[in-house]
Amino acid sequence: MTVDLLAAPKVLLHDHLDGGLRPQTLLDLAETDGRRLPADDAEALARWFVTSATAGTLERYLETFVHTVAALQTEAALERVAAETAIDLAVDGVVYAEVRYAPELNVAGGLSLDAVVEAVQAGYARGVAEAAVQGNEITVNTLLCAMRQADRSVEIAELALRHRDRGVVGFDIAGPEQGFPASRHAEAFALLAGALLPVTIHAGEADGVASIAGALGQGALRLGHGVRVLEDVHGTGEDAVLGRVASWVRDRRITLESSPTSNVHTGASSSMAEHQVTALRRLGFAVTVNTDNRLVSGTTMSREMTRLREEAGWSDADLREASLNAAEGAFLPLPEREALIERVGAGWDLA
Repeated sequence: MTVDLLAAPKVLLHDHLDGGLRPQTLLDLAETDGRRLPADDAEALARWFVTSATAGTLERYLETFVHTVAALQTEAALERVAAETAIDLAVDGVVYAEVRYAPELNVAGGLSLDAVVEAVQAGYARGVAEAAVQGNEITVNTLLCAMRQADRSVEIAELALRHRDRGVVGFDIAGPEQGFPASRHAEAFALLAGALLPVTIHAGEADGVASIAGALGQGALRLGHGVRVLEDVHGTGEDAVLGRVASWVRDRRITLESSPTSNVHTGASSSMAEHQVTALRRLGFAVTVNTDNRLVSGTTMSREMTRLREEAGWSDADLREASLNAAEGAFLPLPEREALIERVGAGWDLA
């Protein structure tokens, strides 16, 4: 019997707040601010984002965020979008999510970094409560990103530490990967390591094995995307030989935060059918399935899993395993992580 993927409990580790707005919300916020958007109705705007995102490079993909980031410059907008994010994910069967964003991009309107975080956390709290009323239980935690092409990573790391007991569970660097190695932010990563706050780093999406090695060297416990680690695997099946970087990632169960549709859109993968995550799963890597940017890539967790099942030949058992990998990779205390693993496993068995 085929699993109902909407009903199956899902864990989402890689989702950007500013990449997942509802189209109508973006229109509403633009009208309030007097900004022009590329389309004036929700359906057309959603199509514009997906069309613009399919140019095949990360740089072109990131250009779409000009419109979403511009909308997120007030406490009210941040709280609304965060609340809607929690509700939308819960409707899609996500029971635990770590949603990330870069607070340094939300201060153009005069907000402080702390005010940004507080508004987002208030939004999540409201959205989680509204989702529960609708019969959908979800937990949403935060990963704070520093932009890798900027110089505010120490400031954002300190921000993450100030809010670590109020919903912020980890740190990331985001933005253009090529030319901006993780080592540029070594001071921030050293600060976080000293304070024992978990780190995930975008790597192995728009750059290759050297970028992944650099992220690991800065203490990454997970890799944002990470799919190009397959370039360090030589041969296939039983004849596959893993290089040092690939061996480290596989043998130490470094979680790969794969986002299949987005990876195809940015050119990190050629197609869903040939996506590296399938080969990596077969080789024993800790692969997970994620959305990355729900508006920009026109996707949901259920859609990602459906596409893998229909286009890449994944079985329900494969999808269940990826969901358990995500639960195991969550930046949660062990008792909470174990409870999440049990919930996900039992839920998949009943879906």
